[in-house]
Amino acid sequence: MDFQLSDDQRALRSGMRDLLDAVFDRDRLRAAVERGGTLDRSLWRELGAAGFFALRVPEEAGGVGLGLPEAVLLFEEAGRALLPGPLVATHLAAGLVKGAAEGEAVVTAVDGDLPVAHLAEADAVLVGADVLVGEPLHAFVAAARPVRSMDPLTPLHRVAGRTAEIEAYPGAVPYEGALLTAAEQLGSATRTTDMAVQHAGDRQQFGSPIGSFQAVKHLCADMLARTEPARAAVYAAAVTGDPVEIAAAKLLADEAAVRNARDCLQIHGGMGFTWEADVHLHLKRAWLRAAARLGGAAAEELLAAGLGTARPRSGSSAASGGGTPEAGGGG
Repeated sequence: MDFQLSDDQRALRSGMRDLLDAVFDRDRLRAAVERGGTLDRSLWRELGAAGFFALRVPEEAGGVGLGLPEAVLLFEEAGRALLPGPLVATHLAAGLVKGAAEGEAVVTAVDGDLPVAHLAEADAVLVGADVLVGEPLHAFVAAARPVRSMDPLTPLHRVAGRTAEIEAYPGAVPYEGALLTAAEQLGSATRTTDMAVQHAGDRQQFGSPIGSFQAVKHLCADMLARTEPARAAVYAAAVTGDPVEIAAAKLLADEAAVRNARDCLQIHGGMGFTWEADVHLHLKRAWLRAAARLGGAAAEELLAAGLGTARPRSGSSAASGGGTPEAGGGG
């Protein structure tokens, strides 16, 4: 089986990167940070117009009609750009919640007992197999309390008494959400690797680029050695749709995103700790995503349960279309 990207897939990924470079450059990223993570509805609609949310909606229903492998490529680019908002939940809700596919509606989701991301701005909330809109949504939001988020781009609310375990979602939806989150982590890991290598080549110390020093070389090499296995795992899981392979991909992508951001910060030295540098934003977002959608222990348990057993494939359509800072955020 050939796992190389097709020309169409490469063009799709390149087109999304060009779009995000145009509509969400560093100035807009920093403006989003200053707004406290409040969503830019015009950006959301631009994503909708580009087919980001409707990518896997059938063509006969007004969507693009592609599959999970293509969605993974777009979410990888979103992670690379640190695009804020409940992207995964809105993508999963396309065709289910009115306006989600077009980017007219913002949809977030409850993920276990974690705080809910972007709840105050949501037009709908996914709670297991239920969709809250209208009065039930207003009551849900009224019962929530804001909590301090470690990520300045992801406002969080905690709602007591309402949780949604992975078994509460129908079919392959939770696993697809976990894989798309892993793709965002992969994009972030790739970006922090690029940032580290660039800084190591530009920064001079003792008359030489710091990238010429063996300790820095090893850090950069380790970052690449984490990123590429994660990429292979994410791409393969997008083709198979197997829950156990998705769990493995999520674990690898989480490790790559978190550890690469930490190493990138280390290579940047004291400057990496400053508010003006973007490294800390990648690290904080990586921490949030690592806790969400098959986070840590849940992915490990699923992977362990699948070892040595013959597993049926999930019903995914994966291959069909070619206080204290809190972690969380089920968006």
